[in-house]
Amino acid sequence: MNNTLNPVILGEQDYRLLRQYAESVPGGNASETMSLAYELNRATVVEDNRLPAGSVRLNSYVRVQEIASQKEIEFTIVMPRDADIAKQKISVLTPMGAALIGLRKGETVEWKMPAGIRRFKILDVYYMQ
Repeated sequence: MNNTLNPVILGEQDYRLLRQYAESVPGGNASETMSLAYELNRATVVEDNRLPAGSVRLNSYVRVQEIASQKEIEFTIVMPRDADIAKQKISVLTPMGAALIGLRKGETVEWKMPAGIRRFKILDVYYMQ
């Protein structure tokens, strides 16, 4: 299953913030921005209070399982300035962050990572205000 089959649903606040960021990033991060821009362009934007339960959004704690290895990974998706791998905070501009933003608990996503194509299932999502 490819993530293009999963609808991307974003709240208005996240969409505005991410759209502004994607438009303001200098050309040096073009490939990362293009991944985020792609997800933003195909997103359905809803009022923040109408986001479906279990939606991955900025500041969401997410637990995923790689399908092939069954390995579980936990992290929080944040804006690039807040990313800190030691604290398990990954940027929404990383391949994983861009792949997951706007998806929901229970969905499976296939994404090109630096090590090749990997498939992940979203096990848990908690919004961390």
